[in-house]
Amino acid sequence: MANIIILVGTESGNSQMVADYLSDELTPQGHVIEVFDQANLDEIAFATRDTVLVCTSTHGDGQMPCNLSDFFERLQTQRPDLQHIRYGVIALGDQTYHETFCRAGKLLDNLFAELGATRVGERLEIDACTQPLPDEDALEWATEWVDML
Repeated sequence: MANIIILVGTESGNSQMVADYLSDELTPQGHVIEVFDQANLDEIAFATRDTVLVCTSTHGDGQMPCNLSDFFERLQTQRPDLQHIRYGVIALGDQTYHETFCRAGKLLDNLFAELGATRVGERLEIDACTQPLPDEDALEWATEWVDML
């Protein structure tokens, strides 16, 4: 079973809802899940972690959600070695914003890869216009994702 941290980037609460739902559903399967949101992102010790699931929405014109923006900037600046990290990305967005659809998730995906982390599986992109229940789609994807770890 996996020891997973879920990094949540949210403005309206949808990503938080998805992360909490995944934690509730994956924990009984034997996985250890810790959800990191705006209250505790600074507490992550990547050196002692090996599996990260990013669950983020995109804000405004393609920006990182406010609670992840400082974290994202620190990763870009400090550039820690994340070669020991396996990760996955669940990106929530709105397809009507064609050029910036799921941009925060894509940016974090690219940054984790640049820092040496290994993505497991494909990035899940959830469109608010066509997928009104993101938690169900995320659970289906996450169940397959944890099997690949």
